Amino acid sequence: MIEKFTGKKALVIGGTGGIGRELALGLAKQSALVVVHGGSSQERLESTLAAIRKAGGRTEGFLYPADGDGAAEAVLGLAAGLFGKHSGTAASALSGAGNTGGNLCPDILVCAWGPFRRKPIGEMNSGDWHYLIKNNLIFPGILISLVISSMINKRWGRILLFGGSNTDTLRGFSTTAAYSAAKTGLGVLSKSVAKTAGPYGVTCNVICPGLTDTEYTDGEARAYNRRLSPGGKALNPEDSARMALAVLENEHVNGAIIPVDEGLAL
Repeated sequence: MIEKFTGKKALVIGGTGGIGRELALGLAKQSALVVVHGGSSQERLESTLAAIRKAGGRTEGFLYPADGDGAAEAVLGLAAGLFGKHSGTAASALSGAGNTGGNLCPDILVCAWGPFRRKPIGEMNSGDWHYLIKNNLIFPGILISLVISSMINKRWGRILLFGGSNTDTLRGFSTTAAYSAAKTGLGVLSKSVAKTAGPYGVTCNVICPGLTDTEYTDGEARAYNRRLSPGGKALNPEDSARMALAVLENEHVNGAIIPVDEGLAL
């Protein structure tokens, strides 16, 4: 075990598959206590927890649909309960969450979840816009608002968000305008946290992976990824997870928006 995050509590939202799973495993290997959030699959959750424990890591996990009202508060509250289990501290449903500076807030917050929809902008309806902006921008924004005071009070914190392919700067998109607009907005969140909390040892950065094949990628999407990826080969989740771990380790990287895409141009 590498002990870079000994004594730190990490919450990985969307940690049961893809890049989130690889990052959860990496954090556990560096001695963090990792709470893994998943949306719906008990099988994937149990598989992830088993892999972490097999590698010698400490972990707990839970399922909760993150796309409903009050999801950010609920996810942090459930995580607090599991952090409390390991610390011997009793935690109520929302103990440790919110702007309380509570010891049950995560020291490391990773949001590796965000739904995707592809439609021409002229075919997007109100429901599409609300769903994509709410879950890809508002949800992580609320999470940050709920944990940042605790991190500032502790004089240490790491927040890592995941953007979309080519959302590291302002660009136009022909079929993903709503999704990509929300993901591009994560850069403003990141730089705002860096400006506000950087002097107190808190970092917030965004990783923008290229086209990545995961267990969620169907045959049509895999063909699309191969066709557009540089060199004709999509990324693996491990590619972005390695960069994510390096960013979390480095206290000098703050407010950065980092593409991991081999020069992809969509």
